[in-house]
Amino acid sequence: MGVLLGVIFHFIGGFASGSFYIPYNKVKKWAWESYWIVGGLFSWLIVPPLAAWLTVPGFAEIIADTSTSTLTWTFFMGVLWGIGGLTYGLGVRYLGIALGSCVILGLCSVFGSLIPSVYYDIYPEAGKDSMSIIASNHWGRLILAGIVVCIIGIVICGKAGMLKDKDLSSKGLPAGSHDFRIGKGLFVAIVSGILSACFNFGIEAGKPMAELAVARGSNPLFQNNVIYVVLLWGGLTTNFIWCMILNFRNRTFGNYTNKKTPLLLNYVLCALAGTTWFLQFFFYGMGESKLGNGASSWILHMAFIILIANVWGLVLKEWKGVSRKTYATVIAGIVVIMASILLVGYGNSEKSKQAGAEPVQQSVH
Repeated sequence: MGVLLGVIFHFIGGFASGSFYIPYNKVKKWAWESYWIVGGLFSWLIVPPLAAWLTVPGFAEIIADTSTSTLTWTFFMGVLWGIGGLTYGLGVRYLGIALGSCVILGLCSVFGSLIPSVYYDIYPEAGKDSMSIIASNHWGRLILAGIVVCIIGIVICGKAGMLKDKDLSSKGLPAGSHDFRIGKGLFVAIVSGILSACFNFGIEAGKPMAELAVARGSNPLFQNNVIYVVLLWGGLTTNFIWCMILNFRNRTFGNYTNKKTPLLLNYVLCALAGTTWFLQFFFYGMGESKLGNGASSWILHMAFIILIANVWGLVLKEWKGVSRKTYATVIAGIVVIMASILLVGYGNSEKSKQAGAEPVQQSVH
């Protein structure tokens, strides 16, 4: 039951991540940097401590009692993750939406799910799933197989996007990237994919805070909420600096007070988008606490984001006018990603059964 709840929590988080940008599309007469940072203040500064206050008693004291090393690494990973998020847009610009998203999300999935486990092989810690532990167990090999299947699904979705660009371009419709630069695009996409995965590294770096929260009586379901407070300060730092530079360069500081725009509505939409964005990791933390495996949690999170984003594309008829082959390809990609989710979930289910059987076996002997 715990594994099923974990998958459900990850689905809700993926739904939030795949949907949060919709309110931004309704913001009127504001530059991107203006509505992005207003929403970001809710995502990274306002909502995280509110969520921690509601779910982790004494979270401020926990942060104050955490070692400087843990706080520094958690914050630093947030800064790197922020850079990864900002370079995502450049990757899409130079490679196109389909290829850019495919490369970035694929790299983010692989690095985010596997590197923490490799780290625990180098620096063993009690209770952590190292790569050697994962690879030497049947449940671990199922999880690794699920990761491979997920990457295949991402590639298929990327192929569908490239076919879509080709279909619509042949009809004279704007579909592709006018700034296509394969060399520069791949470099930026690789940087973005690796740095975006630093969010998961930040969660791992901040685990001492979560463990301290549980030790002091907090519900393990919400233990990651105290980590997000520090981790997202790093993301806020990167995004705030860049958005202020853009505001200055584009002379868009006036957006925040321009009464010729629907100010109240814009702020409400940004708050809604920012809060929805944070909910992805609120539920991610709940899902990870149920699955107990960072690698599978991260891959499920990424898979659900891709799945929900593609479903929204179908619902909003973004694939209207494409050939049957293209439509069938994107459906196939979604199905493969769903299969990877089931495979990772089954691997975690087997892990839970094995963990539950061990005490019984010991008592028999």
